[in-house]
Amino acid sequence: MRRWLRITTAIIAGFTLACLLSALTYGQFAKRARGEPSHALSRDGGDTLLDRRVTALSAGHEDQSGLMMLSSNLDAFAARALSARTAGRSLDLMYYIWKQDLSGRLLMAEALAAADRGVRVRLLLDDIGAAGDDPILLALDAHDLIEVRLFNPTRARPGRLRRGVEMTLRAFSVTRRMHNKAWIADGRVAIIGGRNIGDEYFDAGESTFFRDLDLLSFGAVVDQTEAMFDDYWNSPAALPISALSSAGADALAALKTDLRSLAESGEARPYIDRLRQGVSFLETLDSDIHWSTQARLLADPPEKVFRREGDNWLMQELTPLLGSARQRLEITSPYFVPGRQGTQDLVALAQRGVSVVVLTNSLAATDVAAVHGGYMPYRPALLRGGVELFELRSFTQDIDYSLRGSSKASLHTKAFTVDDRLGFIGSLNFDPRSASLNTEMGILFETPALITQMRELFAVETAPEASYRVTLNDQQQLRWTARTDGEWVIHDREPGAALFKRIIAGIVRWLPLESQL
Repeated sequence: MRRWLRITTAIIAGFTLACLLSALTYGQFAKRARGEPSHALSRDGGDTLLDRRVTALSAGHEDQSGLMMLSSNLDAFAARALSARTAGRSLDLMYYIWKQDLSGRLLMAEALAAADRGVRVRLLLDDIGAAGDDPILLALDAHDLIEVRLFNPTRARPGRLRRGVEMTLRAFSVTRRMHNKAWIADGRVAIIGGRNIGDEYFDAGESTFFRDLDLLSFGAVVDQTEAMFDDYWNSPAALPISALSSAGADALAALKTDLRSLAESGEARPYIDRLRQGVSFLETLDSDIHWSTQARLLADPPEKVFRREGDNWLMQELTPLLGSARQRLEITSPYFVPGRQGTQDLVALAQRGVSVVVLTNSLAATDVAAVHGGYMPYRPALLRGGVELFELRSFTQDIDYSLRGSSKASLHTKAFTVDDRLGFIGSLNFDPRSASLNTEMGILFETPALITQMRELFAVETAPEASYRVTLNDQQQLRWTARTDGEWVIHDREPGAALFKRIIAGIVRWLPLESQL
């Protein structure tokens, strides 16, 4: 027994030492690999199309922020693609995930075309979301006007084994990710919300589409977003991809050829044709913009990745606002793990007479069954405490707009409204990972007309044709109620969920993994 104890102790000590050495050598490497600082380009004297159009739109709204809700996936794609086509000075883009699928490559083509016109492009991606894409990103980085940086990257690039070993040795730091999402054109327009770049977010998926929400923004909040982008871009956690790997000869020319062929392919044609049916980006900026002096960007500092000052900053900022509700609180979060304290806070609100309503994914609809396992234990206490729970159905009855045949719905919106006075749209999920591990961002605003739009959308998504209402029966057992083809249907187990999802969620429910969910 003692022998095994000594062996076990030696293994643990050796692993701990290896972790410390890995962290030390990585820190030294990161200091050497940091790129030169750069900042948002000045708009003084700017005369791009976006400069002129936004200046005209902002007349009479100086020092205010303009916000437009993008609930349509096609509109969200068009806003990004057409703002890139219209940009004349800069594109600053930061994303957790940028997939190399149809829509991802089409938007990459737009960014590359902008650089060919003389637009400076800075692309900041989280390393986990960009895993395996080094050849393409290096090809982009080879352009004179494009620079690509990765947030909290591994040094081991090719080969899953080397990368896996490094991630294991750096487990405590590598789990902290940049979950931010922002698309900034000419420092005049910013798109902020829940959407990553990929087919599921833009109705181009072949199996699943996400219900999501962005804000197209102008004015003061764009300045705040540019400042936030610069903080992340110049952070010690953001390293140039050129310091991590190298591109093959003629990689950029090959990428241009590949992207040009994609745009002309039959695969892209239905999507491109649908996009061309819209008017130009500049002509879409009209009376749908809501102007307000009460809008501001909230974001975790990039230092959160180092577990330094700023841990949980965004959630600490938002928690008192959630608790200030007097009539109603409506939360939309695809991954909802409130924890004990969060459950107590929501129940306390409900018991004060506040209508507290939460919309999240059903097990059948979620794309991360493990997170659903973390949510499951809290449902009974929430329901007994007066909180209303709705779970999005995986197949809804209002699908008539998917371009490539996808029919399975999954919720991805991260938003909330407090009474009729506060709204928030961003990247933040109500779960421990967003609160403590990932960096997050979003826009907080006091704009009644926009909040009304959000509440109308919430009512549609919590309707019985779109979501299950979760309740407790007389025996305190869960049940799910929905309406299909005009008929009410009641389920006494997770409706529509595949067996493997039930197994994963059931296992995670009993494991001590909540802090990672």
